[in-house]
Amino acid sequence: MRVLITGGAGFLGSHLCDRFLAEGHTVIAMDNLITGSTDNIAHLAGNPNFKFIQHDVTEYIYVEGDLDAILHFASPASPIDYLELPIQTMKVGALGTHKALGLAKAKGARFLLASTSEAYGDPLVHPQTEDYWGNVNPIGPRGVYDEAKRFAEALTMAYHRYHGVDTRIVRIFNTYGPRMRLGDGRVVPNFIAQALTGKPLTVYGDGSQTRSFCYVSDLVEGIYRLWHSDEVYPVNIGNPVEMTILQFAQKVVEVTESSSEIIMVQPKDERTKDDPKVRKPDISKARRVLGWEPKVSLDEGLRKTIPDFARRLNIG
Repeated sequence: MRVLITGGAGFLGSHLCDRFLAEGHTVIAMDNLITGSTDNIAHLAGNPNFKFIQHDVTEYIYVEGDLDAILHFASPASPIDYLELPIQTMKVGALGTHKALGLAKAKGARFLLASTSEAYGDPLVHPQTEDYWGNVNPIGPRGVYDEAKRFAEALTMAYHRYHGVDTRIVRIFNTYGPRMRLGDGRVVPNFIAQALTGKPLTVYGDGSQTRSFCYVSDLVEGIYRLWHSDEVYPVNIGNPVEMTILQFAQKVVEVTESSSEIIMVQPKDERTKDDPKVRKPDISKARRVLGWEPKVSLDEGLRKTIPDFARRLNIG
């Protein structure tokens, strides 16, 4: 197949490029490099089955020739990004999704939308199932991301129902692994960088909020299976092993063998406003429909991730 991956120079997009190339497909990565980096795809330079196009998907998308698949992963993806790029975040979720769906319609391509567990907001249902409609503050600082993704889901279903576009929707829960941006402000890069450099690990609030961390290869496997399935409605892909942020900080210190202390802080900006207090995917549907569940333990995943951070931080 010939596959277009928007956001293809980002953390998740670049790993998807690797997977589709490994499966024998031709891949076009498209990215405006606002939060992505060509470093993530530098190892693909010279591959005859890979092409990179620098382009903003909120503008008209032109791709010459046939396309069999479009995976729409273009979007800022961390609270720091939403605060710095609120309008761009909404534009890529709305206009970018519209442009990508229009291209899928024109090419007769299957379309997969990267949605998010943020669609559930600060959930009142735990764990989160795909039929839960969520608890989102549409005018809070996180609303620009949450509502952009919720709109993208609605638009994707509208193109499926009205235009007959073959669509898939994945709701992605917290994912980590090599190539995460060092300064993206999320808990995994923050804690690993702090532990490796001997700085205190800064836990926001009292550390009782929970998350469930999925290693990137598990996520990519789930997405690839969803891509080949017949499931049109959203599917959660994430790791259901839940832990507090404080427990996660302790695990990072343990695995890095760091001497860093753990301190509680109150952030000076709005990055934790409407921050979900709990986050855990119900993956019953993924198990049933895709035969998928995560395989990589947190210890194993961190041991695969930390050397990449150490290399980019010039440590060791």
